[in-house]
Amino acid sequence: MKIIPVVLSILLFVSCANGSEKIYTGSTPADPVIRTFLGIPLPDSIDFIRWKLIFNNNSYQLQCNYGIGKPNTNGFINGGNKIDFTGELIKDKNYYRLKKGAAILNIAELNRDILHLLNENKSLLAGNSGWSYTLSSIAPVNTDEITITPKNTVLKDSMAFEGRTPCAVPGIIPAGTLCYKLKWYIVLYGDTKKNEPTTYKVFGTPYRKAGDKTGTWKITNGKNNRIIYQLNDDNGKGFIYLLKPDEHILLFTDAGGKLLVGNEDFSFTLNRKF
Repeated sequence: MKIIPVVLSILLFVSCANGSEKIYTGSTPADPVIRTFLGIPLPDSIDFIRWKLIFNNNSYQLQCNYGIGKPNTNGFINGGNKIDFTGELIKDKNYYRLKKGAAILNIAELNRDILHLLNENKSLLAGNSGWSYTLSSIAPVNTDEITITPKNTVLKDSMAFEGRTPCAVPGIIPAGTLCYKLKWYIVLYGDTKKNEPTTYKVFGTPYRKAGDKTGTWKITNGKNNRIIYQLNDDNGKGFIYLLKPDEHILLFTDAGGKLLVGNEDFSFTLNRKF
């Protein structure tokens, strides 16, 4: 009978010890800023880097796998190359700094579920058609919080965003649908004289048979003055919602403004093409 309190105490201690641990995952390109921090030679050929980043109080552990992607899989040729190290973690408001000797990697916390890797000047890194620089929590709380409020949008006659996301996009493909990824290429058109949105074209996996989808879009102000690009369906009702944290990145949200959370392969981030 005396064992029970001891067991409960141990379980409570373990629970408290793990309560400060946060784990994020994702796959990114290999910008020189990232290569320098990880110690990857700039000439090395790399398709993408897969991350597992663990925060625990004032320290972090980073595990990365990188290399050339193995065709028709989500892995690497010959297993890729592996990196595993720990270091000091510094948080300043909604920014993290990962220290590795003299090297520093800056990361923005967009909310408790989403991190985004930064340039040296603390601007958001823009990815490519395959991967973004977003990392996602493995235990999301699905919050509508957002820490970055961008400046007002100045429209061009056309702006294109591209990327690949997981499949469960509300209003497009319901959660639980069996597929690996969705490819996206979205062009937003605007009236530059009035600085007003006009029409859009969406290309990609959901509209492969039709070729594309067209319609109108508008800019709405969400919670805390955040900027949302709302794409309307044929009935004028919103069906795609994209949050703008800066000029080079768009993030999928649901109709209620909650950022969608990705996985180890893909985020719900689109990167500006032009």
